Amino acid sequence: METSPIPDCNLLELVNISSALDLRAKNLLLPLHLSLSLSLYTETEGDHSLSSHRRLLQRERETPPTPSSGRSAMASPMDLLRSNLSRVRIPEPTTRIFKQECCVSFDTPKSEGGLFVDMNSFLAFGKEFVDWNFGKTGNPVYLHIKQTRKLVSEDRPLKKPTLLAIGIDGGFDNGEPEYEEAYSIVILPGYISLPFPSVELPEKVRLAVDAILLAEGAERKEQVAAWVAEKKQVSQYATNLQQIDNGVVVPPSGWKCSKCDKTENLWLNLTDGMILCGRRNWDGTGGNNHAVEHYKETGYPLAVKLGTITADLEGADVFSYPEDEGVLDPHLAQHLAFFGIDFSSLQKTEMTTAERELDQNTNFDWNRIQESGQEVEPLFGPGYTGLANLGNSCYMAATMQVVFSTHSFCARYYMNQSLKLAFERAPADPTVDLNMQLTKLAHGLLSGKYSIPVPEKDDDANVSKGSRQEGIRPRMFKAVIAASHPEFSSMRQQDALEFFQHFLDQVERAHAGNLEDPSRSFKFGIEDRILCPSGKVTYSRRLDNILSLNIPLHEATNKAHLEAFYKLKAQKVSEGKEVSSDQIVRPRVPLEACLANFSAPEEVQDFYSSALKSKTTAIKTAGLTSFPDYLVLHMRKFVMEEGWVPKKLDVYIDVPDVIDVSHMRSNGLQPGEELLPEVAEDEVGSTKLVANEDIVAQLVSMGFNYLHCQKAAIRTSNAGVEEAMNWLLTHMDDADIDIPISEADVTPATASSTVDQSKVDTLVSFGFSEEIARKALKASGGDIEKATDWIFSNPDPSASSDVNATTSNSTSSSSDVGLPDGGGRYKLIGLVSHIGTSTHCGHYVAHILKDGRWVIFNDQKVGASVNPPKDMGYLYFFERLNS
Repeated sequence: METSPIPDCNLLELVNISSALDLRAKNLLLPLHLSLSLSLYTETEGDHSLSSHRRLLQRERETPPTPSSGRSAMASPMDLLRSNLSRVRIPEPTTRIFKQECCVSFDTPKSEGGLFVDMNSFLAFGKEFVDWNFGKTGNPVYLHIKQTRKLVSEDRPLKKPTLLAIGIDGGFDNGEPEYEEAYSIVILPGYISLPFPSVELPEKVRLAVDAILLAEGAERKEQVAAWVAEKKQVSQYATNLQQIDNGVVVPPSGWKCSKCDKTENLWLNLTDGMILCGRRNWDGTGGNNHAVEHYKETGYPLAVKLGTITADLEGADVFSYPEDEGVLDPHLAQHLAFFGIDFSSLQKTEMTTAERELDQNTNFDWNRIQESGQEVEPLFGPGYTGLANLGNSCYMAATMQVVFSTHSFCARYYMNQSLKLAFERAPADPTVDLNMQLTKLAHGLLSGKYSIPVPEKDDDANVSKGSRQEGIRPRMFKAVIAASHPEFSSMRQQDALEFFQHFLDQVERAHAGNLEDPSRSFKFGIEDRILCPSGKVTYSRRLDNILSLNIPLHEATNKAHLEAFYKLKAQKVSEGKEVSSDQIVRPRVPLEACLANFSAPEEVQDFYSSALKSKTTAIKTAGLTSFPDYLVLHMRKFVMEEGWVPKKLDVYIDVPDVIDVSHMRSNGLQPGEELLPEVAEDEVGSTKLVANEDIVAQLVSMGFNYLHCQKAAIRTSNAGVEEAMNWLLTHMDDADIDIPISEADVTPATASSTVDQSKVDTLVSFGFSEEIARKALKASGGDIEKATDWIFSNPDPSASSDVNATTSNSTSSSSDVGLPDGGGRYKLIGLVSHIGTSTHCGHYVAHILKDGRWVIFNDQKVGASVNPPKDMGYLYFFERLNS
């Protein structure tokens, strides 16, 4: 074959020749010239700035049409492509390009029909859906991408993971196969195909395709294919760390805590050389808190865990007490040498904190919740589709699996709305439309189209039916639902409860009061009744979509076993030994006790009584004003331990399959009750709540922001440190958490009739009447955002009664008018369980009752549950039983 000498070829020709030989080689060369070519090329066909480009175009025009059987009287495919060049765009570097997933389905280049990328909008469509886009936009030119699986050896040895991560070196193997890609240019509506790469294609098309293939897909930019903890940061205390020359020389072995007999989990303080034991775990294992107590006494900030120091200093476990996290110490070698430690000769004898967490997570809880070791039968078909982990996205996967097991969401986004209808209603970019992406997710999960076994190879290299599925990757849904929330937009692990509430909030906003809103099936009213010593009462109501329950450990049903365990633990600790995992006994608390605790009377300190005209101690009780179609119970498993450190409460909750909460209904003002009088305007100033400084000081000592601590104390009516802490942990991500304390914050319940005029004016500027604005602010505690939601949730608020702390009666207030209601009997249909020491790390798994049996949804793994961990749930989902 003859070739032109290199001097007669421009760079573009050279690249396309090389691309015909090897696409990867082209990808190496293309960045050298692509920006130059883009700057020289104009949108007018054939208008080139270089003479070489003119020669190339002339050769293209002189090339005879490619023969096509049965198309002699029609334009050639190349002529058809040239006639549509005005519909082809060359993407800019900032252009969002979708090439890994269909925007209305979960079809990918691996799907049977491949993926079609619109070369004008750069949206991608599966074979079944590309015609919809052509009909809607008229864009005829598409890049077709098809991936074919490579054959690889399946007897690769499996390595034990060393990181709590998926899909990265040292983490869990994600088992992703390798694929080969093939490309072509397709022209609709006739699906006329031209091969790529090819020097015969118009240069504009070649440049556009090259830019598409080289660009990082928009889907990929939204996620990171790894599940791993945040990288350690360099400590701010490392550079100028004070070291005291007190003659301490640390031996290479034989260490023991300076204050007890502990010989494991020892930490060397890098300031004074003290060797002390680490923190005590909830079960008595670990240390005796001597290292952290030493920091509190001295303020010496950094310590390194003995036994983790080797020649590879980056692997050493360094902890910063004031920063309260593991850190990097770039001067660790110097700091160790100060105490005579030759790190190059030390051998690793202890787990790092991260390794210990991994080891603990892969033990009891991990195995129990994930049903590891059980013969779990894989399930396929409609309703049994897994959600692949996008990197710390299990909180979303577990929650959405349960959400789409409810009739309200299935009906709204699957049974009553087709993909085509959602696409027709969507804006020009359907990837940013919540309705489209929820419909896509619903059809992906419920249709069964993607719940098929992955073919596997047996020993004879024959293709056999697999026992696993790939699941679907909800990248676009995650991008849309997280767009307004900085934390969910990140790749960090999140709280499933916070995500669930954020999700329902976004769905409610999207429906703007429309009765088709499926989130209403979770919403219910809560009524607080406060009894003043004067005998008079006040009522206040609010809406919620979860019932958050404290866990009364004193109601444990296995107290005898617990007492025996605590004695055993104390004995082990005195001997310097640790309790083995099979000896641990956890408290068992009935769910009924948690529900009773919610309704139990509690004291409200410093309550201002408008009847007594003074502060007093009142009694508060709570109940539900309506029973939703689906009742979600949140178990508060985080408590304050010694040192005011928030820890996960390790406890079992005995949850029955059917519960009855009828006794929890609250009916407002009862015959014979008298309401407290409203607070006079001149009394408002004297009744303002002031944060209890003792509570604030204790919270600040834990490292919380002073303003946040003040708000927590005020919002909990100075009830106590634990109550304020619970409020803080729940509201740390509130948008208004850093806004200075306002009148609404310090106005007690009995003065809620007074609203901030500036907030009224703000709502009036939105187009609402002043009367409605005042009612909304009263109903939402003075919060503008919640007041706006209240207005949209109450289409005719002007006709409803005032909702405030001092007026209520036996009928439902306007805040819960139109909400679903019925009997108080519910059956358990799902639970979301959490593994790990914090809601912001670890793993979430869902168990759902489907077709009369329990099913485990563990990311993309779906199977028949053998032993569902009903006693280990974090969120419980109940469906109301019709009487």
